[in-house]
Amino acid sequence: MKKIVNYFSETYDELINKVSWPTWSELQSSAVVVSIASLIIAVVVYLMDMTFSSVLKQFYRLFL
Repeated sequence: MKKIVNYFSETYDELINKVSWPTWSELQSSAVVVSIASLIIAVVVYLMDMTFSSVLKQFYRLFL
């Protein structure tokens, strides 16, 4: 039981005294960067999907 109490005590101390939390403006700018990167990746995946779909349709049309 002592180990569990000690674990939570050390965890609390770490979160309160040792972790450097971002400011609100840093958090907002990071969120914007992540959102834009996610959007770019989604567009790239969509374009790859459409390209491969088109290529496979042409392939099946020629050989089947």
